[in-house]
Amino acid sequence: MFASWLSPVWILRFAIVLASLVLHEFAHAAMATWLGDSTPRRQGRLTLNPAAHLDLTGLIAMLVAPIGWARPVEIHPGAFRHPRAGMAWVALAGPLANAILAALCFAIQSIPVVSTSDAFQQLLGLAFEVNVALVLLNILPIPPLDGWRALSALLPVRWRLSLAWLDAYGPWLLLLIFLLPPANRAFSDLVYAVMSYCYGA
Repeated sequence: MFASWLSPVWILRFAIVLASLVLHEFAHAAMATWLGDSTPRRQGRLTLNPAAHLDLTGLIAMLVAPIGWARPVEIHPGAFRHPRAGMAWVALAGPLANAILAALCFAIQSIPVVSTSDAFQQLLGLAFEVNVALVLLNILPIPPLDGWRALSALLPVRWRLSLAWLDAYGPWLLLLIFLLPPANRAFSDLVYAVMSYCYGA
């Protein structure tokens, strides 16, 4: 495992994951700020500086396991004109930022100057893969992922209360996805199926 840390491909992938997570959290902060919540700005989260977004435990997890995370952006829904819709938009802003980055990486790969460079192709291909994976992961309706946050913000109050127990079990479900080979393989297959569709379209 430790030998892989010296691999140029591993280092490149790790750097791309870090940058993509920073962009993801910045998008949450930017959307919340745009909708009227000053909390992210006051807490220094409205920035692309990695130090403002990275979580030490999540960073260590990325080094030793196929899982990792950044520090969630604190949001106060009461600052929004429409709190429930605002929370949904803030939740979806992160995956949307990764989707835009994935689309840009995919589009740039077809530029003639880039398409003839193996180094650029590898960089953009890895960035495309990482961001497709982040989009597909984060839209899953599992707490505490963005898909669940967006869904729960739009559900009727009685439904949200009846599903509140999921908050305690969501992280364990995520561990199953990442650590159990069948679940991990199924998610990887989904990522590569989406990538194959894009490249074949």
